[in-house]
Amino acid sequence: MTPITSLPRFFDLIVFCFCAFCSVQTNSPSSTVGSSRTFTMPEPFPWEIGVHDAHCHPTDTMASVSDIPHMKITTLTIMATRGDDQDLVQQTAELCSVQSDTDHIDRIVPCFGWHPWFSHQISNSASSDTQNKKEHYDAVLTPSPADDQPFIDILPDPKPLSELISEIRARLQKFPTALVGEIGLDRSFRIPGPWTAEEIENRNGEVTPGSREGRRLSQYRVKPEHQRMVLKAQLQLAGEMNRAVSVHSVQAHGAVVDVLKEVWAGHERVSLSRRKRDKQRDAEGAEFEEEEVAVAKPKLFPPRLCMHSYSGSVDPVRQLIHKSNPSDVYFSFSSLINFNGAPAKKIADVVKSLPEDRILIESDLHKAGDELDNLMEDVARRICELRGWELRHGVQLLAENWRRFVYG
Repeated sequence: MTPITSLPRFFDLIVFCFCAFCSVQTNSPSSTVGSSRTFTMPEPFPWEIGVHDAHCHPTDTMASVSDIPHMKITTLTIMATRGDDQDLVQQTAELCSVQSDTDHIDRIVPCFGWHPWFSHQISNSASSDTQNKKEHYDAVLTPSPADDQPFIDILPDPKPLSELISEIRARLQKFPTALVGEIGLDRSFRIPGPWTAEEIENRNGEVTPGSREGRRLSQYRVKPEHQRMVLKAQLQLAGEMNRAVSVHSVQAHGAVVDVLKEVWAGHERVSLSRRKRDKQRDAEGAEFEEEEVAVAKPKLFPPRLCMHSYSGSVDPVRQLIHKSNPSDVYFSFSSLINFNGAPAKKIADVVKSLPEDRILIESDLHKAGDELDNLMEDVARRICELRGWELRHGVQLLAENWRRFVYG
């Protein structure tokens, strides 16, 4: 920047900038002949309606949790992912248990579950003693790490799946409004390798341990069939506890649909013809308003689920919202994932294809604070623009959708 050396030059600069600004405004395509208004400020964001983050990870940066009471957001739906953060999510929910002013909705909705990135740490054995650690990882990882002892050494002893399910069940019982999440399938991720000296030196002490934390990635992936086993068990628990779930799906949308079809099998909603409805109405002596009748069997599937930061195409959407599905499927979107370099037409087509009552918004951010608030405002405005919703109306719709997803 060049310093201002004299007062006349300073005034000349002001006059020049003012004239340039007026010229731009006069020649702007948005200026209107005969109108003095040449610039429209964005509509103030209606935080007072209630804004709900459907999926976030502030416990990845525990130092940020103290910012939650001062945020504009109404509710944070906080995900657990691995062994290191289950207790942290529970502690955060207990610390922030003061209810918000909007409709007496909890400030925090905790979610407990095991992310596919850490699914290799779960064993199908009855106990941790029944299978050798090396044998377990050789069975669930590809390629086989049998000859890579340094890599196996950094991995934890596997936790039995039955133990994991018991722990999640206990947490859900403690929190009657808690959800199951984050769970799902991921075909693209690889497991981080051993720490290098440089990585240890640059390690961020504020980040909760257990995630990648900047480490280089190894060649190893979790076999899809093992991920499916861990996902299916958690979906069935959600059904048992009548809780909604938050689903992670990366390059695996078709596989997720297949697992859901497995747990839905035999519970599909059946559409009756008018003649059959009339016959059923006469036989039971009651009036039926609904066209869909669910088969009465024990439910081992979640009543509602959310495809978080959905990155798939329109085709899986059609499968997931089919009227025969016994679960109500929602789709949430984030600025970080869906509007940060992703194909604009693809995400626009998906958002426009959805029923308006199945859309949610999220931050998917690893910390609480102003950045999360800003991301939520940004994604809400983007969704409203894509759908052609007036801002206040759109924010109200999104809030109602979140309440229905969480509370039923």
